[in-house]
Amino acid sequence: MHRLKITVEKIEGYCNLPMLVGDSFTIEDRGQIVIPPGKFACLWALQSMMPIFPLLQRTETQKGDWSRQSRQVFVCPDPKGRVHYRIERITAE
Repeated sequence: MHRLKITVEKIEGYCNLPMLVGDSFTIEDRGQIVIPPGKFACLWALQSMMPIFPLLQRTETQKGDWSRQSRQVFVCPDPKGRVHYRIERITAE
């Protein structure tokens, strides 16, 4: 399974967490969330992205499968926040 890196790409509104553009965290291959010390992950944004994580972590995909793209973009569900996240596959080491 692929590891995933979730990065704040831009903020168009107000984020009530102290998240900044460039902040990131990872989802490890066993589903562990790793947040750098002193940083945060928004529970509401995370729960909106969680259903897609297993699809993006798959290593075997069919030709034409939309999840074959190495990068996906999600927006926080808070209409006042409009925090954009980039989700990228991290190549296994």
